[in-house]
Amino acid sequence: MADPKGFLTTGREVAKTRPAGERVKDWNEVYVPGSLLPIISKQAGRCMDCGIPFCHNGCPLGNLIPEWNDYAYREDWAAASERLHATNNFPEFTGRLCPAPCESACVLGINQPAVTIKNVEVSIIDKAWGNGDVTPQPPERLSGKTVAVIGSGPAGLAAAQQLTRAGHTVAVYERADRIGGLLRYGIPEFKMEKVHINRRIEQMRAEGTKFRTEVEIGRDIDAAKLRRRYDAVVIAAGATVSRDLPVPGRDLNGIHFAMEYLPLANKVQEGDLTASPITAEGKHVVVIGGGDTGADCVGTAHRQGAASVTQLEIMPKPGEERNANQPWPTFPMLYKVTSAHEEGGERVYSVSTTHFEGDEDGNVQFLHLVEVEFKDGKLEQKPGTERKIPAQLVTLAMGFTGTDQANGLVQQFGLELDARGNIARDAQYATNVDGVFVAGDAGRGQSLIVWAIAEGRSAARGVDRFLTGTSELPAPVKPTDRALTV
Repeated sequence: MADPKGFLTTGREVAKTRPAGERVKDWNEVYVPGSLLPIISKQAGRCMDCGIPFCHNGCPLGNLIPEWNDYAYREDWAAASERLHATNNFPEFTGRLCPAPCESACVLGINQPAVTIKNVEVSIIDKAWGNGDVTPQPPERLSGKTVAVIGSGPAGLAAAQQLTRAGHTVAVYERADRIGGLLRYGIPEFKMEKVHINRRIEQMRAEGTKFRTEVEIGRDIDAAKLRRRYDAVVIAAGATVSRDLPVPGRDLNGIHFAMEYLPLANKVQEGDLTASPITAEGKHVVVIGGGDTGADCVGTAHRQGAASVTQLEIMPKPGEERNANQPWPTFPMLYKVTSAHEEGGERVYSVSTTHFEGDEDGNVQFLHLVEVEFKDGKLEQKPGTERKIPAQLVTLAMGFTGTDQANGLVQQFGLELDARGNIARDAQYATNVDGVFVAGDAGRGQSLIVWAIAEGRSAARGVDRFLTGTSELPAPVKPTDRALTV
């Protein structure tokens, strides 16, 4: 193990963030550059190397956390990187974006602050890139088989890299103008600078993966024709249909889905636009939805110069400690303060939007809400609690309901859906159409980046077996696996 007494002698210390007043003036990542390396070896030394490392159970990828903690403690960065990459294609993504269910499952976390697993992970991979330890791994020989991957989010990229390294010729189709899916246009620059995606794409190109941007399967290419062109197809198109809010006034100008608002801000940072057509500048902004996407909208509004930012959540405010019905090692629902929330704004819980009010030109001006409470398992409005708040820009960040069916992909393939509207698949991630597989949110439903990568890796094994009859690729999760939570 690392330091046998580290968990007794060293307290938890996390990455330092730049002052809020400073970072809202730019779009760089919020953390102080280089602040982790001076402290991370001691933090890794807090790992207890427990007899049963429950962090493995908390992580869908099955990351070898005690092993790379030990290497990080000893500052053997090359070995740490090798162990990290053994189970995770893109640790620089998860190290920045994953909510770290591994930390909730950390044995030390039973009665002390958990090991800073996520910070150790991102330190290892950043050091690996800096030292030149991350290099292309092209296959020794080609199989002669071809695979099309639809979607270039974390699930699609993971499946593509695994299959390319197995010797298959892989082409990734992305309907946007750049590779990355929601990593590219759904995640703001201040959470993950896009240089991290760009250099992974270059690594994958050097390994042999082909990329086709601005091609939407179902619209630009008939799905059935694509199937005939390739030996196998992996659908990793995500769950991109946003949940709507059907209340009076929804059609007023200034009310947008989060995934209409956030990509435009990212396009400004990519240099495609000088200013976003949907901006919070000088406006009273209301974000409906209390999750990570909502927090991304909050941070984006701050940087665009909003007059005020209010985030609404229909559920009650979570507690700051585990509830009795959310025991270790499950992932608890706790009150979470993201970097965006540190920058300002108001968070309002247990409220529901009743309708929007606009001006004579059809622009939204106010949001009417009411307090709600649970009674006998049902959500009910509290009489006399109605009020209105100023709202000149409203973003809907209430989650996603399934994969896009409007583009014809599902119908043209002839895919079956499950009871939740996701693309149905068997234990090998295969759909009802021979040679067509599905990975990530398109099959699982809206989930975390770590689950997407795990599914991409697992689906790659199913595809490899379909093409060759056998496979040595790992499969960390089954389609039926669910998060270690309540």
